[in-house]
Amino acid sequence: QVQLVESGGGLVQPGGSLRLSCTASGIFFSSSAAAWYRQVSGKERELVATINSGGSTNYADSVKGRFTISRDNAKNTVYLQTSSLKPEDTAVYYCKVVSRYGYPYWGKGTLVTVSS
Repeated sequence: QVQLVESGGGLVQPGGSLRLSCTASGIFFSSSAAAWYRQVSGKERELVATINSGGSTNYADSVKGRFTISRDNAKNTVYLQTSSLKPEDTAVYYCKVVSRYGYPYWGKGTLVTVSS
């Protein structure tokens, strides 16, 4: 059974930083692609960043230069380092891992609130 557990969300002031983590179990993680999405209530889920099994990354224009996605295959974990946070970054952040067979798995999300 595949499980993804996110952590690291919380309340942060504008301009601050948070590091989100997503740890996977029950999946061959090193062969999997991973991504972070975010969703604001009432809006569609938005792709934030992706990282493939080889470590190549892509970012939404809205977070380029501020967010960094990375992975530690030894820990079965994907990270999202956020910085220069803005109120519009407030959302529930979800981790997605896609197995080598193309099947997607989702975490339950972690809330990031950017507010003074």
